[in-house]
Amino acid sequence: MVDLSWRFDLWYRGLPKSPADGGRVEAIVLRPPGGGSGARERVESARMTPEGGLEGDRWSVDDARTGDDQISLINVHVIGSLAGPDPDRRALSGDNLQVDLDLGEDNLPPGTLLKIGSVELEVSAQPHMPCRKFHERFGKAAVKKVLRANKTGRRGRGVICLVRRAGEVRVGDTIQVVRAASRER
Repeated sequence: MVDLSWRFDLWYRGLPKSPADGGRVEAIVLRPPGGGSGARERVESARMTPEGGLEGDRWSVDDARTGDDQISLINVHVIGSLAGPDPDRRALSGDNLQVDLDLGEDNLPPGTLLKIGSVELEVSAQPHMPCRKFHERFGKAAVKKVLRANKTGRRGRGVICLVRRAGEVRVGDTIQVVRAASRER
């Protein structure tokens, strides 16, 4: 079978370029426990802890959690392209933070720290893959686009992080990328 997924590279290159550092939190989304698979709550600020992830999110009670998947981030331009301008539809991706930041593997290898507000997150090695619900909500073409971006190291579906330092995150917070080399000095 011929792989024609390269055609989705044009889609990705057509998105606005996000900064490699000094990104920004554009939205915070909670998935309330007991609210059903599509229940979402957009908030202006939220607390994160190493023990519970994003407070008010169902991660802490989700049987499917692995321990390497506390907080999920998606690029705001990617989800905007797939879901359109409606913030409630964008929230259906299920990602906790919608950010304007380059989430690619070259920019954020596993172990990279992200300082956001008073929180410190660490990029996990666990890949963020589209699930059945993502497919149902955004369609087959959206899944193919993010899988191609994942395959080429761009992380179209986003990135998974662990909370390393508890604190508060707010919409509009700047994201500071702390690279491993700068931590070793």
